[in-house]
Amino acid sequence: MGEAYRFPLRIVDGLRLEKPIRDALLPARVVYDEDGLPRKLPRYFYEIPSWEHAMSTQLSDNFALWEFIQTDVREAAPLRAFPRYVPCAITLLALSLERFREAVDTFVHIAANGGYRSPRHAMSGPATPHSWGTAVNIYRIGDVFLDDRESIERYAAMARQSIPGAWTRPFGTSKGQTDDHLHVDLGYVLSMPRGAPEDHLGFNAERRAS
Repeated sequence: MGEAYRFPLRIVDGLRLEKPIRDALLPARVVYDEDGLPRKLPRYFYEIPSWEHAMSTQLSDNFALWEFIQTDVREAAPLRAFPRYVPCAITLLALSLERFREAVDTFVHIAANGGYRSPRHAMSGPATPHSWGTAVNIYRIGDVFLDDRESIERYAAMARQSIPGAWTRPFGTSKGQTDDHLHVDLGYVLSMPRGAPEDHLGFNAERRAS
């Protein structure tokens, strides 16, 4: 069974994409997070041919690809049209959210601009796991809108309990806090799945791309 199934999206090496796309994705580039620590951006991406593909591609039983790529005009212009690209670690995030959904036993709603955002997205600023495809902003769970301390802290605790190693932003209005959604992330995860294009260019390709 495992050999018969093939994931429906093509894996691409970001360093081999056209320059406008590379300039938006910054594949394998080192950027700095809000604490000033260096973080290496993803190099390998799934190519999404169309919105129809995003709608029909299930990453887990209860989460489809389209839920993770809803962005608006704040996204870099070359990434608003198809084909679009999302880091391969997005599948790990979907599986983690599936565990969270089992814990809450109801629908989990990801906010617009709350899934994958490129490093050139206007909301990205310092390096954020959103650009690794390993973070989500959840604005609603079932009928509960996450816009108060009680609901955010309650579901944040459930997220940390159900997803090993997950990090959630604390409630508040200061920088690094949240008061209108639940932020959950897995950190800065780099994924190179089986079937990724072979790297014939080696380390020098990353240096030239930067």
